[in-house]
Amino acid sequence: MTISSATKDEVSSSCDLSPGESRYQSVCPRKADGVHYTPVDLAEFVAKEMLSRIRVCVGKSFRILDPAIGDGGLLVALINQLYKTGYRSIEAHGFDTSSEAIAAAQCRLKKEFPGVGLHLQQGDFLEHVTKHFDDTDRAQKDLFVLDRPNSELFDIVIANPPYVRTQVMGARVAQNLSQRFGLSGRVDLYYAFIRAIAITMCPGGVLGIIVSNRFMTTRSGASIRSEIRKRFDICHIWDLGDTKVFEAAVLPAVLVLRKKHIGDIHAESQFTSVYSCNGEREAKYCANVFDALRQDGVVSTTGGRCFRVTQGILADSVRQDDIWRVSTAAVDEWLEKVRSKTWATFSEVGKLRVGVKTTADHVFIRNDWDQLAEQNRPELLRPLITHHNAQRYRANALSAPKHILYPHEVRYGKRQAVNLSQYPRAKHYLESHRAVLERRKYVNEAGRNWFEIWVPHDPNTWYRTKLVWWDISETPIFWMDESDAVVNGDCYWMVSRSKIEERLLWLALAVGNSSFIEKFYDHSFNNKLYAGRRRFITQYVEKFPLPDPDTAMAQGIIELAKFIYANKLHADTSKEEREINNLVWSSFGLTGEKS
Repeated sequence: MTISSATKDEVSSSCDLSPGESRYQSVCPRKADGVHYTPVDLAEFVAKEMLSRIRVCVGKSFRILDPAIGDGGLLVALINQLYKTGYRSIEAHGFDTSSEAIAAAQCRLKKEFPGVGLHLQQGDFLEHVTKHFDDTDRAQKDLFVLDRPNSELFDIVIANPPYVRTQVMGARVAQNLSQRFGLSGRVDLYYAFIRAIAITMCPGGVLGIIVSNRFMTTRSGASIRSEIRKRFDICHIWDLGDTKVFEAAVLPAVLVLRKKHIGDIHAESQFTSVYSCNGEREAKYCANVFDALRQDGVVSTTGGRCFRVTQGILADSVRQDDIWRVSTAAVDEWLEKVRSKTWATFSEVGKLRVGVKTTADHVFIRNDWDQLAEQNRPELLRPLITHHNAQRYRANALSAPKHILYPHEVRYGKRQAVNLSQYPRAKHYLESHRAVLERRKYVNEAGRNWFEIWVPHDPNTWYRTKLVWWDISETPIFWMDESDAVVNGDCYWMVSRSKIEERLLWLALAVGNSSFIEKFYDHSFNNKLYAGRRRFITQYVEKFPLPDPDTAMAQGIIELAKFIYANKLHADTSKEEREINNLVWSSFGLTGEKS
């Protein structure tokens, strides 16, 4: 699989297109192109699972497709499975923008399957679909309901499309794809592939596709989750988590889908989840990850790795764009018990915010400002909280804390950029970096001054008691901050809606640091990175539950949280932290357990 040549050109020139893209300027071509060829054992797994969903039809001639063929491995695995099942009448199609890939795949397939009709094209599959399947009157017709003869559609599609996010593609490419394929929000290139594939498939046709698992639980994936539910019956989802089936740092998912057909009755969507865990004596041994996917519970594989495999179904959703999570009777019962004891969620206590994002950290953020001569040290410096301060309940005190040059202020109740002429040292410093800052074209295009921070905050909120937490960590790390420091973009934070409700922040502090919330997170969002790390971003944390604060137990939790905060830096509070953890579990009517 490879990215289209048109997209490659856009990728290479996208550094000034949108905020945050500058960090991708040095991305290697392999990552920028989204090229990750499918391992043989994964290709065989996908092909086998697809074949079990194909409707048997004696004498059937199959038109099959790989829209990003790469080295041809997926088509080889699929044709092998069709041959084993007794099918010989096969017409195979493939696209790739690389002439070398097309030539290699053509040679390989001809050699291994001389009886298969091959139709491989060097070209962009997305452009092909737009040109040959598109409808100009999008407002009046559904792009997916086209009056085309079945002889031009595909019965089986197997795909591992490129994974390229908006930041790498660039805004122009992303916007173009969104318009062409009816997508919304921040898109990944494989979203467009899923839409395009659906257009080219026969009703009842089977799709086996390998994608990043991010779309299942992120806000940006809502539109494609909705489209998949609308266009396909979901047969089975495998969230392969941190199994490392790819050499690259990709957390993949495999979807086997059937194009919807009038009159079809769809059964429950099966869902298998597998993530690494600590070893247990009772673990079942499996030769590899793919054998483990047939199990349920903790398994060990060659090399001493252990995984927790969960077999369930895709949770029912009221809305088609709801996150996808694995549902089991035990998980649903547990979540229902939590819901019955939930008084409010974090989002009802206050607005959750990501920290400031400068998109030029080396200019605005330093820990050596005091080493500059006083006459050169800028005004407008403020202390900065980063993940380096992260510690439960109360932040670490760093020997060399970071400070940020913050060129914004509140004037007449509104945040705005400062008048630089009033701060001559800051002006001189920023002018010395003007060339770098002016390359952030998106700042200027948004009508902002060249020296502004891209994502600033309202300074008035800094002086209030803040609940802060680290974005990415294996276990939750929430702490309270009562200084006037700025929070950096590697952390999130919130203040209460009013000062009289600040007691709720202390309750949230305890819940956020509990092993209970780890279990709630895993049951509700089913999303981890490598090494068991979780993302504590707004869309997850805003749903964290709080018990009734007026109960004696909750009031005890609040007082314990304040005690730990007051004593954390000069005393051992581990006993109190264990006690508060148990109280959090009890406040939701549950018994504490190892996460």
